[in-house]
Amino acid sequence: MGLPLTEWLWRAKYWLPPGITWEDMKETEEIRYPQPHHLLLGVPLALLLVAIRLVFERKVAVPLSERMGLREKVRRKPAPNPVLEAFYVTRKKPPKESELGSLAKRCDLHPRQVERWFRCRRNSNRPTLTKKFCEACWRSTFYFTSFTTGLAVLYDKPWFWDHRECWVGYPQQPLLPSIFGYYMLQLSFYCSLVLTLPFDIKRKDFHEQVVHHAATLFLISFSYCANYIRIGTLVMIIHDISDCFLEPTKIFNYLKWRRTCNTLFLTFSAVFLFTRLVIFPYKVLYNTYYYSMEIFQPFFGYYFMNALLMTLQLLHLFWSFLIVHMVYRFSIAGTMEKDLRSDSDESEKAEDGAGPEKDAKRNGNLHAEPNHNGNCISKESPLQLNGASRHAKTR
Repeated sequence: MGLPLTEWLWRAKYWLPPGITWEDMKETEEIRYPQPHHLLLGVPLALLLVAIRLVFERKVAVPLSERMGLREKVRRKPAPNPVLEAFYVTRKKPPKESELGSLAKRCDLHPRQVERWFRCRRNSNRPTLTKKFCEACWRSTFYFTSFTTGLAVLYDKPWFWDHRECWVGYPQQPLLPSIFGYYMLQLSFYCSLVLTLPFDIKRKDFHEQVVHHAATLFLISFSYCANYIRIGTLVMIIHDISDCFLEPTKIFNYLKWRRTCNTLFLTFSAVFLFTRLVIFPYKVLYNTYYYSMEIFQPFFGYYFMNALLMTLQLLHLFWSFLIVHMVYRFSIAGTMEKDLRSDSDESEKAEDGAGPEKDAKRNGNLHAEPNHNGNCISKESPLQLNGASRHAKTR
C-alpha cells in the first residue's frame, strides 16, 4: 500500500515540466541537484535553533532589557478566592451574564466585583513586556542574520538582478553549496516557529500567522524538491527586508523610545508596502506566472507554486491594510499608541476596553482605584472574600 502511494506522490509530472524525468535530475560527481531527503535536515536544525533561542533569551535578551531600562507594567492581583479560581481554571474564560449571579451568591459578592476579579485574573496571565522583548530580540537577530546571509549569497548571482535568469536551464539548475545553506537556514527557522507556536505570544492575527507559516513551509519544501531554487531565494530575501525593521520597532516600542520607534515604524511601513505590494508581485508573481511559460508548458507544479505564492500575497494585502490603518492613526496622533501590527494580544484588548475606571463610572463611583497592594479592590466598594469584607477582616 505504501509503495504505490509513494510512487504516485513522486510521479515526475507533478514536480517537473513535461519531457523531464527524475532520471534527468540524477546527481553526478560534478553536478548536484536538490534531493527531497535533504529536507529532513531541517528538523534537527529546528530543534537546535529552539535550544539556541532559549539560551539567547535568558543570557542575552533578559540582561539587555534590564540594561536598556525596560519597565514592566504594574498589574493588579486578584484576591484569593477558591470558588472563582476553580471556575476560571475549569472554563479558562470569564463567566457569562447568566452565571455571574450564581457565582456572586456563592462568594457573597456583587456581580461587578466578580467581573472585576475575572478581569484581573485573566490579565495576570498576559505575557510580560520582558517576554515580548525577548521574542522580538530573537526574531530581530535572526532576520538580520538571514538578510545579510541572503545578500552575501545572492549578490553575485545573475537571477538576483535579472529575474528572467531564474528560468535559464530550468529545471536542470545545479544546487550551489551556499544556496543549500541558505535554504536550510530558512527551513529550520520556520520549522522552529511551528514548534514554538503554542508557547509564543498569541496575537490578534494568530490564525493568519498559522496560515503564513504553513504556506511558507510548503513553499520552501516544494520549491526545493521541484528545483524552484532561484525563485525561492528571491521570495526569502524580499520577506526578510521588512522584517529587519519590524522587530526593532517592537523593541523600541516596549522601551518607550518614542522617537526611535516612530522613525522605525514609518521606515518599516514604507519598506513593507514597497517590497510586498510592488517588488513581490513584479519580481516574483509576474515572473513565475508569465516568464516561466517561455521555457515550459504548465504542469501541476506550476499551478501549485503559483497558488502558494498567491496565498502569501493575500496575506500581504491583509497586513498591508492593518499597516495603512496604523499609519493613518499615526498621522492623526503623531505617535504610536499601541504595539505594532499584530502585537496586541486579545487579553490586552480586554483590559483596555474594561478597566477599573469604567467599572467606577458604571457604578457611579468616580474615585474607585486599586488598593496599594495591587489587588482588584476599590476603596468605596471593597471586594469581599468568602463572605467577609476586607475592612471587616482588618478590624
